[in-house]
Amino acid sequence: MSALLDSFRAGFSALRDPDALELGEGRRQALDALLADGLPGPREEAWKYTPLRTLERRGFAAADAVPPAFDASLLEGIPAPRLVFANGRYDATHSDLSGLPAGATVQALSQVLADGEPRDANFLLRRYERRDEVFARANAALAEEGAVVRAEAGVKAEAPLHLVSVGIPQDGDRAWHLRHLVHLRNDSALDIVEHQLAAGDHAHLSTEVLQLHLGQRTRIRHARIQADAARATRFARTDAVLAREAGYRRFDLELGAALSRNELNVRLEGDAATLIANGVLLGDARRHVDTRLGIEHIARDTACGLTWRGIADGRSRVVFHGGIGIRAGADGTDAALSNKNLLLSADAEIDTQPVLVIDADEVKAAHGATVGQLDANALFYLRSRGVPEARARRLLTVAFCREPLLALEDDGLRTLLLARLDAALVAGSLGGDGA
Repeated sequence: MSALLDSFRAGFSALRDPDALELGEGRRQALDALLADGLPGPREEAWKYTPLRTLERRGFAAADAVPPAFDASLLEGIPAPRLVFANGRYDATHSDLSGLPAGATVQALSQVLADGEPRDANFLLRRYERRDEVFARANAALAEEGAVVRAEAGVKAEAPLHLVSVGIPQDGDRAWHLRHLVHLRNDSALDIVEHQLAAGDHAHLSTEVLQLHLGQRTRIRHARIQADAARATRFARTDAVLAREAGYRRFDLELGAALSRNELNVRLEGDAATLIANGVLLGDARRHVDTRLGIEHIARDTACGLTWRGIADGRSRVVFHGGIGIRAGADGTDAALSNKNLLLSADAEIDTQPVLVIDADEVKAAHGATVGQLDANALFYLRSRGVPEARARRLLTVAFCREPLLALEDDGLRTLLLARLDAALVAGSLGGDGA
């Protein structure tokens, strides 16, 4: 057995109460399936471009029961309501849930496991049948913490809810597993911003699974900023189900971690449900950035618009898989995917794979992907106007990344993301030398 799987098994033994709320059997089944099937190899299509040979030789100790301290200045600019997790543990000191509207509840999963009823945690019993869902299985077996968010029918929250996960250096490499549930009933609306941050250099591993259920005519805007430590490993997954006329707007900004993989799976199960999911992937140094989209159009007159930009510099590797399936009977579907990528180094690599499967009539669908370099004519134009080369390259790089951000309706959130993007470009010298 690999060192990684052995450490997962040891992590199960370290769970505080694996049988809480009648979850024990389900947790053990997830662990048994994980250990029996092992880690996927490069011959498995879903992991073809993201080998796990190095990771499988590493072991990770379970996170400490008490969250470690960190400098609160890291949270500047992240207002309430916010729920904070430090190395995978609920951090009551830095959390602040003031400002939630009546009819909306936010709890730490640990609180639900300690005080709730079995039905409150039955979302943890979801089974992952495929061998390639290895880290979702690990999460199902080992998650003890996360956010449980519920909104009653008609509730509309004005301020966004911030979910903050902070990685903090400790002795040895640690692993933690966060499981989130967001359940919005009919005609409700909510904004969520996920912040995945680092309070110093570390090489920890985290898995994070978010289950999102949108009732009829609900609206959610969801932004995710992944800015983990340069040596960290992060596996994130979102599984969303949309009912009739539900609307989901999503933006992902991938800035950190040595190895990161983000999976976004959305099922448009209700007529006229809509999805806008955009993102920017930044690779530099030796980072490996992997994003996989799996969008399923099941009902009639559904729509999705997917605009993603990737940048690879240094010896990094950026991987993108954009899968759209249009089921039989999903007539009236309107689906579009655009994935454009910039190679800024001869040693970098970009692998893009748009996939479109149509089993319905009367649909409108398009997908495309490109890989190229900065426009030499545009660069020459800026240089001829006296702009230093490093600044010119960075300006063109930022402009390339702006299109996915234009779909954001919240000016404040767009400003925040642009600032984080520009800071990352300067810090990593992407598109220039930092001048």
